[in-house]
Amino acid sequence: MGLAPFHLAVPVSDLTEARAFYGGVLGCIEGRSSDRWVDFDFYGHQLVTHRSEPSASAGPEPTNEVAGHQVPVRHFGLVLDWDEFPRVERRLRDHRVPFLLEPHVRFQGEPGEQATMFVNDPSGNAIEFKAFRDPGQLFAK
Repeated sequence: MGLAPFHLAVPVSDLTEARAFYGGVLGCIEGRSSDRWVDFDFYGHQLVTHRSEPSASAGPEPTNEVAGHQVPVRHFGLVLDWDEFPRVERRLRDHRVPFLLEPHVRFQGEPGEQATMFVNDPSGNAIEFKAFRDPGQLFAK
């Protein structure tokens, strides 16, 4: 059974910035929109960016250690094909998007070996892009 597309809604502070990042930097095609939200084709999935007032933060976002790196607890992301991962990395670098976690391979030689990288969108939403050397190990233990 193939994986079904998901729908994800994220808060953004500015729809123009969201369009520039998701449409311009990542190359996602824009779908429906209003003055409060914009849909994007996020690599075959529906991402809806909803304009929202920024919330007051009580401090830094929490992180958890994964394979020796601190990753943001609150994040969303995509599992890309192994060959697509460097193309997305190049788009991010070409647009000078800073990495929260530089691209690297974790769990080398273990079940679930994967390339991963984290960035923030302009509204501070953490996004993880990852790719499995063997896609059949997506849920391997």
